Amino acid sequence: MSENSQPQRKPDWLKVRIPNGANHARIDRYHRQQGLHTVCRSAACPNQGECWTLGTATFMILGESCSRGCRFCNIEQRPLLPPDPAENEKVASAIAELGLRHAVITSVTRDDLPDGGAAIFADLVRCIRRKTDCQIELLIPDLQGDEVALETILYARPDVLGHNIETVPRLYPLVRPEADYQRSLVLLARVKDKTPEIRSKSGLMLGLGEEMSEVWQVMADLRTNGCDILTLGQYLAPSKDHAAIKRYVHPDEFKELAEKGRAMGFGHVEAGPLVRSSYHAAGQSAMEKPAGANP
Repeated sequence: MSENSQPQRKPDWLKVRIPNGANHARIDRYHRQQGLHTVCRSAACPNQGECWTLGTATFMILGESCSRGCRFCNIEQRPLLPPDPAENEKVASAIAELGLRHAVITSVTRDDLPDGGAAIFADLVRCIRRKTDCQIELLIPDLQGDEVALETILYARPDVLGHNIETVPRLYPLVRPEADYQRSLVLLARVKDKTPEIRSKSGLMLGLGEEMSEVWQVMADLRTNGCDILTLGQYLAPSKDHAAIKRYVHPDEFKELAEKGRAMGFGHVEAGPLVRSSYHAAGQSAMEKPAGANP
């Protein structure tokens, strides 16, 4: 199969429900009126209908343009604009007014900012805490390995700190050439070393050409570096110009991986074709570390 070819027929298990319902309409209207960004729409998430109907959403800060060109991502590379100084108050107000019990906030990667946007993440956590007592989950970029920037975020004490490993190290040059596998592992290890009370989280996309043995090794590496929560989902190419889908992973394989992950000691494993980082995030954060789990 050539690099740009992919399986022709999308299997039935990848069909999603059309968005509907009062909550979906309310969240959609609110975001449009307030000029807020959600990864639900910007990254073309297949779960937008389900999550918005249930009254949950993942906010995206630091703009709509990314400083990197990962070949799996639907977010465009356009001229980078300065961060909106009013954005944090807008997002915090939205979370409070929508009555969310678990807020997920991610961002584009901003290598152009001295701290990668860490101070803005930290300030947003404090803004949310002033307005509501909901749980706060951050999904952050690698901050180019800047330990001080990471500590700035950790000091704000989010409940969950996520950073996605995305794929197996062999595929990094193809899928995310500006990232570094070991740098991402070190970030996750520092979360648990400096703030063990914060739950750490990571995720992988499957179907990019990885071998299952490579996936198991990544899972083992994540556990060795203290990762508490793992998500595993099917990669879906946003367009023909993105990295091609090599295969559709069967739901039974996801089930097997979830079982293996739990046996490794992950506190929670969310695995399935339509799973994304923030899918069922509120339930994931309620996990308890299994007795005797390592590390």
